Amino acid sequence: MIRVENLTRYYDDFCAVNRINLDISRGEILGLLGPNGAGKTTTLRMLTGFLRPTSGSIRVKDFSVDKDILEIKRLMGYLPESAPLYPDMLVYDYLNYVAGLRGVARSDRLSRIRGMVDMCGLDNVMHQPVAELSKGYKQRVGLAHALINDPEVLVLDEPTSGLDPNQIVEIRDIIKQIGKEKTIIFSTHILSEAEATCDRIAIIDKGRIVADESTGALKQQGGQENYIHLTLAGADLASVKALLNDVAGITEIREAPAGENGDRPDELRLQLRCPATSDPRRDIYSRIRQKDWDLLAFYSETPSLENIFRKLTREN
Repeated sequence: MIRVENLTRYYDDFCAVNRINLDISRGEILGLLGPNGAGKTTTLRMLTGFLRPTSGSIRVKDFSVDKDILEIKRLMGYLPESAPLYPDMLVYDYLNYVAGLRGVARSDRLSRIRGMVDMCGLDNVMHQPVAELSKGYKQRVGLAHALINDPEVLVLDEPTSGLDPNQIVEIRDIIKQIGKEKTIIFSTHILSEAEATCDRIAIIDKGRIVADESTGALKQQGGQENYIHLTLAGADLASVKALLNDVAGITEIREAPAGENGDRPDELRLQLRCPATSDPRRDIYSRIRQKDWDLLAFYSETPSLENIFRKLTREN
C-alpha cells in the first residue's frame, strides 16, 4: 500500500529524518513511536504531502509523491496534532463544509455525516459550536474531518495528546474500529496506546528507524533477559550476594532504586538479572528461607515495551 525508501528531510543543516525505509500493508495499523523531537511529525507531513522530502521516495499504491501529489492526498485523511477546526461553526455545519471541500457529492453528504456521527460518537454535539466542545470531542470532530471522504489511508499525529484517560480509551477504540477497514499510521509517545492498538510498531529516534516489528516480535527481540525483584528486611547487599552469587541462572545482582514513597531503613530492594531461558526462583527462595530475613516482595518481570523503547532510544 505504502512504500517509503531512503526518506530524508533537512531543515538547513539539521537532519530531522535520516534515510528511513517503511513498507506499510493495506489494512495495517502502524504506530510510529519516538521521543519528542525524534522526527515523527516531519515523517507524517512528508507522507501526506504537506512537506517535501529533501531526498528519497514515497509511493502510495501506484502513485508517487513527486508526480501524483493530488491523487495521494485524495487517498489520505490527515489529523495533525492540533485539529484544524473553525471554532465559530456548529459541528454539523463544519462537517458539511469539509465534505464539500473534500469532494463529497452533495447528494451523499448527509449520509456521510451520519456515518461520521455514528463512528465518532458525535450525536450529542452536532448543533453545538466547535469552540464549546471539550478537547476529547474536538479530537472526535477532527477524526470525522479526516474520514469524511472515506479515504483509504488515515494518518494521525498524536491523536490522544492532552486527553484524559477516559478520552484516550474512547479515541483508541474508535481507531481500532476504523482499522478494520483502513490503513492507519499514527504517531505517539504513549507506549500503552501503541501496544493496545497497533499491529506493528516502528520506533524512530534522532531521525532514524531503530526498530520495526510487530508488537509481539518486538517484545521477543528484547526478551533475552528477565529480572527477578526481591525486597528483604534485615538483610544487607553483601550478605545477599554471598548467598546467591553461585545460583545457576543469575548473571547479576544489584540494588534497585527506592520505591515511589521511599523505603524503610531496614528494607533492601534488589534486582537479579537472568537469561530468559532460566528460572532460578525456587533455588533463590530455598536459600532465603534459611536466613533470618523477612521476604517482603518476590516477583519476576519480563521486558516491557517501555523497557525496550528506553533501551533502543538510549543506545541510539
